[in-house]
Amino acid sequence: MAHESIPPLRVRALSIGYGTQVVQHDLSFDVNARSIFAIMGASGCGKSTLLHSLMGLLRPSAGAVSFQGNDYWSADIAKRAEIGRRFGVLFQTSALWSALTASENVALPLQMFTKLDAKSIDALVQMKLALVGLDTGWTSLPADLSGGMAKRVGIARALSLDPDILFLDEPSAGLDPVSSKRLDDLILELRDGFGVTVVMVSHELPSLLSICDDGVFLDASTHTMIAQGAPKQLQANCTDTTVSAFMNRTSAKTVTESSATHASP
Repeated sequence: MAHESIPPLRVRALSIGYGTQVVQHDLSFDVNARSIFAIMGASGCGKSTLLHSLMGLLRPSAGAVSFQGNDYWSADIAKRAEIGRRFGVLFQTSALWSALTASENVALPLQMFTKLDAKSIDALVQMKLALVGLDTGWTSLPADLSGGMAKRVGIARALSLDPDILFLDEPSAGLDPVSSKRLDDLILELRDGFGVTVVMVSHELPSLLSICDDGVFLDASTHTMIAQGAPKQLQANCTDTTVSAFMNRTSAKTVTESSATHASP
């Protein structure tokens, strides 16, 4: 009898918050291998807070986060560090070290967590930057990079240790539509070409609809997830007024009134 395949990321009965403040509770979902999984919802609902808990920056108040069958938060410090090295992270602001060049930023994880010599690290850095479409600007400081280039350097750094899961916090934030589309294409290439599983927070509807094949929708008022599925499916079929309003960029009141009108004889 075949065993059920274990997803790279499994969340069960997760509750997160700060002190006595509950941000989200009772979250349960799986992230399938080689998928692009979206964490969706209105501003302030706790999307980034959830991402921080998934990537090991915020201990949940209840529940479990498992990576390839290993419960992250019940593991000891050494095991958590081992699991965490399988993550790649792009923060919303790119979070590049301002005093380091683009190549030095990408090299940093390799210097910290491998025993590679300087020549090997330099070769890997150039490869990772080329992978994200940057064959120039290696010696530029973050302040001299455009927003799109800084995001790409951030992704190159996130890819430096060949992660299994890539966590992206608002990757398109602050980018113009052309740069945002290029970044979406890059994320698809990383998934399709290298088999990386991607978990991303975003409120950018074009990105959600064009690249994400699954996701959860967090609600700010009930503090829990109220829908799960591919963004395109949620846009077309979800009957929850909050989700429909978000995915179709209308007000919840308009959606409710429209539904009532169509239901009238």
